[in-house]
Amino acid sequence: MEVKFARNESVATTIVHYLGAAVASIDAALYRLNHAGLAQALQGAAKRGVRVRLLVDGNKYQESRITQELLEEAGIPFRLSFGRRGQGSKMHHKFVILDQQTILTGSYNWTVESEDENYENLILAGEKSLAEAYQGEFEALWMRAVSPDQVQDSDYDQQRTQRRQDAHSR
Repeated sequence: MEVKFARNESVATTIVHYLGAAVASIDAALYRLNHAGLAQALQGAAKRGVRVRLLVDGNKYQESRITQELLEEAGIPFRLSFGRRGQGSKMHHKFVILDQQTILTGSYNWTVESEDENYENLILAGEKSLAEAYQGEFEALWMRAVSPDQVQDSDYDQQRTQRRQDAHSR
């Protein structure tokens, strides 16, 4: 087990290192994602043949144009997850399972703010029973999660349509 604190070092650098070492799978459940370097590390893993699946909080995804753009550019499989009460409640997890054996978890959101401004922590653990518990949680959420196309929010739909039109006009 290892602990990293953003006060002392770059947590993003640590995460990028571990994503780069994954050989079979990366399953991540993230409340927030707007850090381009971390999105690129996921994309790089997928290009190496690592199976990457990403769950993001549906509310934060809808609110964040940069998250939407990063995920569209990365081209990795992702789904939107909400809290226990559905849309409006939070999928507040911040964990990654690497090769079904290593867990990265803690307060750290995959954001520029977490990297540059906040006091954050990241715990790295390789205990098999812990990895199994997190994998079970990920699978349960993955089965309930939806694609962005399935979210029913007229403002969100209008923003998404506008982004697609902007992308085609470039």
